[in-house]
Amino acid sequence: MSHRKDRLLAEVRAYHREQESGGRFEPGVTEIWPSGAVLDANDRVALVEAALTMRIAAGSDCRKFESAFARRLGLRKAHLTNSGSSANLLALTALTSPVLGERRLRPGDEVITVAAGFPTTVNPIIQNGLVPVFVDIELGTYNATAEHVARAIGPRTRAISMAHALGNPFQAAEIAELAEAHGLFLVEDNCDAVGSTYRGRLTGTFGDLSTVSFYPAHHLTMGEGGCVLTSNMALARVVESLRDWGRDCWCEPGESNRCLKRFSYQMGTLPEGYDHKYIFSHVGYNLKATDIQAALGRSQLNRLDEFCAARRHNWRRLREGLDGLPHLLLPRATEGSDPSWFGFVMTIGPEAPFTTAELVAFLEERRIGTRRLFAGNLTAHPAYQGVEHRVSGTLTNSDIVTGRTIWTGVYPGLTDEMIDYVVTSIKEFVAARG
Repeated sequence: MSHRKDRLLAEVRAYHREQESGGRFEPGVTEIWPSGAVLDANDRVALVEAALTMRIAAGSDCRKFESAFARRLGLRKAHLTNSGSSANLLALTALTSPVLGERRLRPGDEVITVAAGFPTTVNPIIQNGLVPVFVDIELGTYNATAEHVARAIGPRTRAISMAHALGNPFQAAEIAELAEAHGLFLVEDNCDAVGSTYRGRLTGTFGDLSTVSFYPAHHLTMGEGGCVLTSNMALARVVESLRDWGRDCWCEPGESNRCLKRFSYQMGTLPEGYDHKYIFSHVGYNLKATDIQAALGRSQLNRLDEFCAARRHNWRRLREGLDGLPHLLLPRATEGSDPSWFGFVMTIGPEAPFTTAELVAFLEERRIGTRRLFAGNLTAHPAYQGVEHRVSGTLTNSDIVTGRTIWTGVYPGLTDEMIDYVVTSIKEFVAARG
């Protein structure tokens, strides 16, 4: 049987080589995506091998990935989820658990967040009956600063939940210090920034909880998938319960009595000895990932350093190639950081002789993919009209990025030739318009 499996997987590698023998880059014809997965023969083999085991739910590959990923970030626990959005939901919801006693977040409590970002950083705040407090960002880094956060803290503030913008770290150390000084929880949305560092320390390690996405656009992919990480074992236990239906039992699926007390518990008003596998301590969800997803994630994790290096290389090539170009504010790394970039962001100056729409149309016509800075100012969207919130100060820069900011790709699937074509195209566009 093992020989047959070996032959099958060898055929999978051969099949991959056939599928990947693509043509040369043709400027203006070949699509230059802003983001995407980079998959090799090992990834394809990992998926097929996992499928051959017929483990179609969460199992050993999930546990192995969780252990390896937690070690990679230097944290104690990682819990795989079915998406990065679910990871954010679990992280925020965990802070409402009765297990936390007086520190738990309750409806009406405030959570500081950024107005210019992706909805699923903010939505769990609202979904838990909490009140988002929106702060502005600075142009160039596209992050809120510790000063923004400090000004936003009020008598009902209980937590901070922020994302590192396009891989560029926010001032994580200073904001973590603020959180500690004021008794606030910090949730670090690290979905766009795996491998980034701030003051020599990996992002995703400053908060009480951090989250990651494994959607194809991100640094590692499982197709879909996400992760919640923490070194706080009480919070880790809550996250696991919420992810797994709200159950109190911590046995893995297929296990029956790891604690050796399965029929000795008395909880709530249940009869003594009620089966612990069916005692529920949280109003939870089912947000687990599968072994097939985790098998791909384990293969991808072997290439994380390579992927991060490629993102930094592509970003630097764009930044150096466009340096000094008029009418475009180019991005800069947060002082003290080394970003593993998610994208290359540009803001069109107010006096530019062209519009955002004109630049986007020009690039898209040349098959150069562009994206907005996610939602721009979230408070302007129909979904958030009528939602209770507070704004700290003004959202001037959030409004600017809504109208005048775009980004292009730096993901590892892009070649130097592609990056140079993006540079040449943007220069040509700006020069033609004076």
